[in-house]
Amino acid sequence: MNQIQGKYIDNLRCEMVHPSSTVIRTDAPKDNRGEGKFFSPTDLVAAALGSCMLTIIGIRARDKGINIGNPDFEIVKHMQSNPRKISKIEVKIKFFSELNEDERAYLENEGRKCPVALSISEEIEQDISFEYA
Repeated sequence: MNQIQGKYIDNLRCEMVHPSSTVIRTDAPKDNRGEGKFFSPTDLVAAALGSCMLTIIGIRARDKGINIGNPDFEIVKHMQSNPRKISKIEVKIKFFSELNEDERAYLENEGRKCPVALSISEEIEQDISFEYA
């Protein structure tokens, strides 16, 4: 269990402190009365999906001895207005190392089963794509 401490700072901003003392601040986005100077809470949800997928892919690759190099990801978060919530998260994962078809299929399948992907409401569309060198 990780216990994260959080507080409202001011001006639609919050600060969270991880047990490791790492600090994350959030800000309301510009389109919702904030200044957009930090990640919004919904940005963190979207970013969590991409980073969780790559973390699980990294774990599974390590377990199987697959060299994935340093893949990266891009996230596009779509919001709906009434009610205001995330409607869709697009994740594009890019691999720069050579992977065969079996490795690709295995890692894609494992990434799609990451804890964040499984925890996000089924009402939020997850559009996941993979690109290879």
